[in-house]
Parts: sequence; C-alpha cells; structure tokens
Amino acid sequence: MVAAYSQFDYIFAIGTIFAFLDAWNIGANDVANSWASSVSSRSISYFQAMCGASMMEFAGALGVGGRVADTIRTKIVDIDAFEESPALLMLGMVCATIASSVYLTMATKLGMPVSTTHSILGGVLGMGVGALGGRGITWIGYNSNGSVDITQGVVQVFLAWIIAPCMSGFFASSIFLMTKYGVLLSKNPVMRGLFLVPVYFMVTAGLIVMLLIWKGGDYEVNLTESQIPGVIVAAGALWGILMAIFLVPWMYRVVVKEDWQLKGWHIIQGPFLLRRGEVPPPPADFQGAVRNFYEGHLTREELDARRAQENQDAETGQAATQEGSEDEKKVADGEASSQEEAPAPTSTYKSMIGPKPDATWYTAAGLWWYFKWALLRGVDRDIVASQKDKSIVGGDIEEIHSRATHFDNKAEFLYTFLQVMTAASASFVHGANDVANAIGPYATVYQIWSKGNVPGGQSPVPLWILAFGGAGIVIGLWTYGYNIMKNLGNRVTLMSPARGFCMELGSVITVVVATRLKLPVSTTQCITGAIVGVGLCNGDWRAINWRMVAWIYLGWFITVPTAGLISGCLMGFITNAPTWATGPAN
Repeated sequence: MVAAYSQFDYIFAIGTIFAFLDAWNIGANDVANSWASSVSSRSISYFQAMCGASMMEFAGALGVGGRVADTIRTKIVDIDAFEESPALLMLGMVCATIASSVYLTMATKLGMPVSTTHSILGGVLGMGVGALGGRGITWIGYNSNGSVDITQGVVQVFLAWIIAPCMSGFFASSIFLMTKYGVLLSKNPVMRGLFLVPVYFMVTAGLIVMLLIWKGGDYEVNLTESQIPGVIVAAGALWGILMAIFLVPWMYRVVVKEDWQLKGWHIIQGPFLLRRGEVPPPPADFQGAVRNFYEGHLTREELDARRAQENQDAETGQAATQEGSEDEKKVADGEASSQEEAPAPTSTYKSMIGPKPDATWYTAAGLWWYFKWALLRGVDRDIVASQKDKSIVGGDIEEIHSRATHFDNKAEFLYTFLQVMTAASASFVHGANDVANAIGPYATVYQIWSKGNVPGGQSPVPLWILAFGGAGIVIGLWTYGYNIMKNLGNRVTLMSPARGFCMELGSVITVVVATRLKLPVSTTQCITGAIVGVGLCNGDWRAINWRMVAWIYLGWFITVPTAGLISGCLMGFITNAPTWATGPAN
C-alpha cells in the first residue's frame, strides 16, 4: 500500500511509538483502578490479578472495543478547521499523543493515579490551541436547541472532579453501611452472609449487564428500551440462582464445616456437597480453610499496647536490652532454641523468580533465571507488604489502619468471589472503552497518513490497531502496574474483602448511572471516591490517609494543564519554526 502522505512516514512512525507508550501507561496507571482493592484485601494474589487483568483488558479491547471510535474522543477541537490541511491534524494528533504519554510516564513513576482520558484530552486541547488558537476549542458544549451540553468541551474535566468521587463515595458507603450492619456486625454474620450471597451476585450481575449494554464497546444490542430492564433482571436472577445452587453449598462446607478436603473444582458438585459426611481431623500442618485477611494490621488496642511497651523499654532501657543481648549471645553460641533461631517472618511471600543462581549467564540455569526475570519481574511483587514502605505521602499506615474495625474473617471470605467478579467485569469494560484513549488519536494519524483526508466525526478503526492498543495496555500492567497498585490499596485506608467489594460495586454503579445520564466520569476518580467513602464508614476520619488523597487529587488537577502545555508547545514550535532548507536569506 502506498500512503497518501508517504512524505510524512517519519511522523507516522513517531506517532506509532508514542501511541504504544500511551497504551503502556494506560495499563501501568489505569488498570489498578479495577484490581487494587482485590489484591490489597488479599482476596487474590497480585500475580492472579495480573493474569485476570491481562485476559479481560485484551478481550475488552479487541473483542468489543470500539470498532468505531470518535476521531477526537473528547470533542473539544473543531475538526472542520483542518479540512484544508489534513497533515496539520496528523501532526497535531502526534503532538497530543506525545504529550499524553510523556505526562503519564511521569505520573506513573511518581505513583499518581491519574485519569488517562483527561491526559489525552489535555494533549488534544494543547494541540488545538497551538494550531488554531483559542477560537478552535470547545470550552463549553451546546446542543442544537442552545442548551448547555456538559458531555462536550473542557468544562467536563472540572465537573468530573466533583461528580465522580462524590457520586461513587455515596454509592460505595451506602452499600458498605448496609453490609456492615446487616451482615458483618450481626450475631451470626456467616449464616447471614451465606443467605445474602446470591442476592449480592444477582444485583452485581444485573449491574454488569447494564454496564455492558450501555457502555461496553461498539456492539449492537437489538433490544427496545422496554426490553432492556427485563433482560437485566433476568440475567441477574439467573446468575444469583446459579450461585445459590453451586457456590453457596461449597462456601457452607468450607466456612462453616471447615472441610479442609474441598478444592475449588468441587463447586460443580453444588447441592451434593451437603450430603458429605463429617469432616475428618485435619493434618497437623493445616492452617485453616479461611485465611486471616487482617494479618499484619493491628487493632487500636494492640497498637497502643505495643507502642506503650516500646516507650517503656526506651525509658528503662535495661531489662529489654539485657534480655535481647543474652538471646543474641545464645544464638551466637548455638544455645538458642530452633524457634528463637528462626523467628517468624513478617511476610510469607515467596518469589516466583527465586534467587539468582551461582552460574554464568549463558548456562542453562543462568538463561532460565534471566528468562524468568524478564517475564515475571513486573508481577513478582509483594504488593501488600510494599504498601507499608516509608514514603513522603505514606503517613503513619499503622495508625490509620488501627482506626478501622476488624470483622469476622469467615464473613469476609464470602465477599472474595464477589470482589473478583466485579474487578474482572470492570477490567473488561475498561479495556473496551479506554483503549480509545491510546488508539483514537493514532487511528486518526493512520487514516490521514494512508488516505490523505480528515476523518469524519466517527471513523472505522482497523482490527490491528485495536490489538496494538490492547497489547500495549497488557504489557504496561504486566511490567509496571505494581507502582500505582501500591498507592491505591492499603495506603489510603484499610482494605478487606467486604470493603473492597463495596468500593468496586459503588464504582460500577457510578459508571452505570453516569453513562445513562451522559455525565463524564473517570474510573480513577470513581474508585478513589469509593475508597474514601467506605473509609469514612469506619466512623473515624483518621482512618483515611488524607495526605495520599491530596496527592491523588493533585495528579488530577495538573493532568490537563500539564499535558496541554507539553502538546501546545510542541505544536507551536513545529508549526512556527523557521525553515532552513533553502539556506539563509541573501
């Protein structure tokens, strides 16, 4: 194929590189929105989350991602102004992509969860100002009848700062308060939770179907407005019934009967599990069917007692010091017991890569280790432990976590499946929608480069471009997603499965409502608002790390102006630079 603008192959090549970097950053920065609470609450491991996110994000981007994407998704630049100079628009989209990717790289490195939608919006805004001046920018959108349209123009950014976190915080806190007083603080939270699990699944599945119908990609839904509610209710009810038949009996045997012999695949036996006999005595090394989701998190009383003891030891400085010296001497002399020689580790995380072998790199052992290191370095992370690392915005994490109530671990376990379900669904929809942030401008660049004309309001996107963007997202989350995951987890407030499920469901409801009302919201802002809303339900404002919240908000505020400034400067410098090809004037 001979491109219409083959003389600008270098512009297309540069656009390809930075479009991939933009997609990489979307994966590294934005995917944490869907999975941070699941990992931080220990519902699943970070490696499991990344495997699930990789599949769901790529499936959403390639399978139902916008086959037709808005040429300028944010609708803030007058496309008609470029009709006579398509190459200028191609250059502008490359400048916007460069600005967005550079800013996102900086934000991801600094641990700022930012809106990737607003990042590309800022890039397009700056490009428009650099090419057309202020006259070519839609600051406030208007409908044909003259009424204001808040889904268009720059005003949508400022509204999103308020709408998304407030709405999401309201929904998430409402769900958590009902869960807290209806299940977690009841006399028998496990049985109450088992009874309500199918209801939770029914509501969650209905909301996800709602989200897929109204927001998820460019597939046709041949249903009338009157038929859609029936489909949503039927799908939710069917899923709830399936969970009541198959999952609830398995949960009953595992949680109530502590049947240590059951595996995950036993779920397919459904009600037949209730006919199993008495549970035989577990082996000596059995740690329990349900893990401690609050491991490493002290209650208020435990923290006060420990710090009081530390203060007392510091003041007296004798008994504890002498005892410690004697213990150290015993260890050195081989007199200490095996328990004293090997104190319990603070983290049970086991590296998948393992220690580097004592062999040269070109041997089989050396090559195998380097292969594992290259493939797994980004996902071989102990996210829960790393959230306690000291940082400027970290604050006193132990103090913050001690303000949150510890609920029954068995009751918390019931919400792990729900939490993973909402995370996977949110990740799928994210891949279907936000891939356009990376490939929307790039698709415009490709069409102008190949065909030589400015695309219309909507233009077909080749399948390979969707795969290109989806692959960039997956590689980004696989290699560097952990950096944002740390900040969106326990560093804001204490996470647990029940809390995390309510946060994710509140975020999903916000996206559903906002989509229906055509309000512009960001998934980053939704999950942040949900985390703060649930954190406030602890009844103590000190249960939230407000320093981290301020850090996240700072990232939101500087996104559009920073990306816009980079893009505008690039566009202005290039389009107004002197041409030296003919040499200096005589």
